[in-house]
Amino acid sequence: MEVKLNQAQVLEVRAWSLPDVREITKNRLLLHVLFWAVYVCFFGLLYGSYIDDYYNAFMVEFIELPFKMTLVYFNMYFLMPQYLLQKRYMEFAVYLSLMMLAIGTLMQFVLLPVLIHPLICPTTCTEDNLTLYRFVKNIVNLGYLVSISAVVYLLKNWYRHQQAAQNLAQDKLEAELKFLKGQIHPHFLFNTLNSLYSLSLKKSDKAPEVVLKLSGLMDYMLYDAAAAKVPLEKELSYIQNYIALERIRYGNRVDISYTESGSMAGRQIAPMMLLPFVENAFKHGVSTETENAWIRIDVKVQQDMLVVLVENCKCHDKASSSNRDMASGIGLKNVRRRLELLYEGRYTLEVEDEPDSYGVRLELNLQDEV
Repeated sequence: MEVKLNQAQVLEVRAWSLPDVREITKNRLLLHVLFWAVYVCFFGLLYGSYIDDYYNAFMVEFIELPFKMTLVYFNMYFLMPQYLLQKRYMEFAVYLSLMMLAIGTLMQFVLLPVLIHPLICPTTCTEDNLTLYRFVKNIVNLGYLVSISAVVYLLKNWYRHQQAAQNLAQDKLEAELKFLKGQIHPHFLFNTLNSLYSLSLKKSDKAPEVVLKLSGLMDYMLYDAAAAKVPLEKELSYIQNYIALERIRYGNRVDISYTESGSMAGRQIAPMMLLPFVENAFKHGVSTETENAWIRIDVKVQQDMLVVLVENCKCHDKASSSNRDMASGIGLKNVRRRLELLYEGRYTLEVEDEPDSYGVRLELNLQDEV
């Protein structure tokens, strides 16, 4: 009779038949049992092949095992943390040597003649096993065991510290990014409310439209901008809404040009990354509402590279002076730092300070942001 299993049943059978390696590595007791089992098997086979008596070899290893475990765990959980890791090397060497001598003496001059010799191997164990040469050899063997266990402990301790350092660095990075992103929000809101205040003073009919668009922008900032990455199309739509607000504020006094080219679909970018460039162009370039003021914003995607160019005019002396301070603005400082944290080695930011214009050009590699 043929039995057919569906996919869920097959996966369930595999789950029962194959042990999860990750679960095994998380089980400390099981790892310790495996270590000592491998140790006993290895040296039992090694010593058994030497004396041609595997039974006696394994029995000796089992009887000596508690003494060896005592030495290993005393070293790993007391001597190494208290002395070696605290850089008290001399005390560590002295105490470890005394412990090895005590265990070695107990095993050879008490355990061997009282238990192992009469009960396990009365014929193969001889008086030669009680010589100083055999004692030194046993101490050396204990040294091998202590060294192996110490290396395992030190590697585990090093890995644990590396993980803690990485987690700390990651937590610090996330905290700094949250702080920088949090600074952008009130900075943007302050500038937008200034625009709304200006329209209210003029009793402009456009004020309700500004409130509506501002509501949409705030929705983006509060919800979408909380994510690590957002679709590039959504970020650019946010920029366009911001520009629409500024168009309402300045009307025909400022020539604003915005162009897009290339495929934006499927691309991701850190939220609120491009706004400071556009925001500074309005704030430092045309905020005095002079005639013949202009702003050019060009966004294009070439293969995996996002290229953003934001330019504004230097309309008169006051605007020029304001542009000289542009690079020290809160928004631009934040975006520089965020670029360093999020896109290290994957971006180029250039400032173009010409006699009649000021521009910022950003090239950002979006290869890993798909």
